[in-house]
Amino acid sequence: MRDGSIRDAGPPLPAPPPPRAAPIAGQSAGGRLALRIGLYAVLVLFALYYLLPLFVMLLTSVKTLDDIRAGSLIALPRTLTFEPWLKAWDSACVGVQCAGLKPYFLNSLLLVVPAVAISTVLGALNGYALTKWRFPGSQLIFALMLFGCFIPFQVVLLPMARVLGLAGLAGSIQGLILVHVVYGLSFTTLFFRNFYMTVPDELVRAATIDGAGFFRIFFSILLPMSPPIIVVTIIWQFTQIYNDFLFGVSFTVSGGQPVTVALNNLVASSTGVKEYNVDMAAAILTALPTLVVYAVAGKYFIRGLSAGAVKG
Repeated sequence: MRDGSIRDAGPPLPAPPPPRAAPIAGQSAGGRLALRIGLYAVLVLFALYYLLPLFVMLLTSVKTLDDIRAGSLIALPRTLTFEPWLKAWDSACVGVQCAGLKPYFLNSLLLVVPAVAISTVLGALNGYALTKWRFPGSQLIFALMLFGCFIPFQVVLLPMARVLGLAGLAGSIQGLILVHVVYGLSFTTLFFRNFYMTVPDELVRAATIDGAGFFRIFFSILLPMSPPIIVVTIIWQFTQIYNDFLFGVSFTVSGGQPVTVALNNLVASSTGVKEYNVDMAAAILTALPTLVVYAVAGKYFIRGLSAGAVKG
């Protein structure tokens, strides 16, 4: 070792302490706690505001008529009864038929399942063609289809009635399925088009070079990537079609109406004693399918929206 080549550095110096964050006004521990308490208070207040009608409906549906007449809306029932639920399901009068809501649930099932399936499949094919197989005028066609999202229901009533009459589908479940498929196609095409915009075009080009055709690429490449947007579309269409009242009351006849129209007829009945407990039970029964769908698939709906359903 030559003199001066390495100097004696002495004992190592201690590491400097990490810099402290500068205090910010309103960010003290007490302030953060107060802010959090205020936030939770507002959230609880809004939750109570939205859940109070459901709470009143539930209480009323398990009360007897004497309890309803004697107590307040939020008073607990003195005698718990589920007879109104059984009557709403099985024997309440809807118009001149006293068979409850049961047959009308079947009508809604026969309407919703094919309408949701057909509109979802057609929307997926439309979105695929508009993004991966662009052709002259595709943007114009998409703009015209998008225009359908903003047309109010009332505007299409007369043209739809004329088309259904010419097709021989007036007053039938099949005609109502056609109406909902046509009206929902704008939304399902928009959802799938925006989702497929996020898929690289190179995948389709590579598959085309390998000899894959239109449907082979769709079923082997695009469709396996589509569960998030399929869930979003199914939930959206199910909710829209199941909850629809205007198309159901306009394009169906007695006995073939969906459950939402039957609920209106049951509640609006002016004959006999007004049974509010049966009305409330019928309303909850009618709302149960959509509540169950959101409870089971709500998280998938949020994921699908985040994955590109409403982007583009």
